[in-house]
Formats: sequence, C-alpha cells, structure tokens
Amino acid sequence: MVAYVVVPGIDGSDGQHWQTLWEREWSTSAVRISPASWSAPDLDDWVDAVQAAYDDASRRDSRVVLVAHSLGCWAASTWLSKNPSSGVGGAFLVAPPDPREPAFPRQAAATFVAVSAQPLPCPALVVGSTNDPYCTPGTAVDFAARWAARWQVAGACGHINSASGLGAWPHGRELLDSLIQLIQLIQ
Repeated sequence: MVAYVVVPGIDGSDGQHWQTLWEREWSTSAVRISPASWSAPDLDDWVDAVQAAYDDASRRDSRVVLVAHSLGCWAASTWLSKNPSSGVGGAFLVAPPDPREPAFPRQAAATFVAVSAQPLPCPALVVGSTNDPYCTPGTAVDFAARWAARWQVAGACGHINSASGLGAWPHGRELLDSLIQLIQLIQ
C-alpha cells in the first residue's frame, strides 16, 4: 500500500478535479493539505500544511507519495527541499506554474514568486501540457531537469485541471502508477 499526500493548487481542487476524484477513491489512504491561506497562498503556510499532511499520511503507511497540482507543486518541492531525509517515496508534480509568466497570480501568491526548482531527494515525475496558460512546455521541461525528475507531456490539456474536462484522468493514473512502480523497484 501507499499513502498519498494531496497538494492542490490555489483555492484547492474542486469536486470535478482529478485530484479530488482520486482522493475519494483512495479514501483513508489519502490526506489533503489544509493551509489556512487557500485563496491568498502563503508559501510557509502551505509548506507547514504539507508537513502536517505528511505526518498524518506516514502514520497510515511508510511509503508516502506527494500528488501535487499547480501551485501545490511548489509547496511540495519546497517542503521536500527542506526535508530531504523525510523518506517520501516520490513526488507526482502536475502542471507547475511558472512564476515569471504573466498569467501567474503574483498578487494572490506573492510569496511563491521567488521559488526555484532544486534537485528533489526522491523519484519524481513532472507532467505538463502543451498549452498550459501558466507554463510553457519548455519551462516545464526545465523545471523537471532542475528537480532531477522525469518529464512527461500529457498533450494539449490546458492547465490539467477541472476546466480541462479530464474527469478522473486515466492517463494521469497510469503515469502515477508508473512512478509508484519505479519507487517499488528502488526501495
């Protein structure tokens, strides 16, 4: 078994978002972060929320995988950088936004503007879209390289969120499963 820490983006993931649908399926094997600053994200608050969710998830199973979307990718990667010996099994980072893009919510997420991608201490997979309004494919490839993560393009899926109409996103589950298989091979 695996325990999952679900790390949504700004305002959390709504009921039609693939993260929420997966979380429902995983039931007690999943823990969603609960920052106080969902709508006006504060990086420290979100990193603390990742820590609390990780603490809860690690009591459920010794193998924990972070499943992050959008701004949650930066909260997850920042937490991992601060906790390199946490023992997290892997990180699934979907649609990381580029803080330098004009569409990035600079005012709402001001504390995220200066984030930078550093090598992660666990296997990671970055998934991006060819037409994400918050990040070009080239920049997403660069983030993956700087995170020392594998890269996978999901096609033209926008921001890979509810508006993309992906539902439970079966292709994403296949990608997550491939990451978990890799983790099991190296542990």
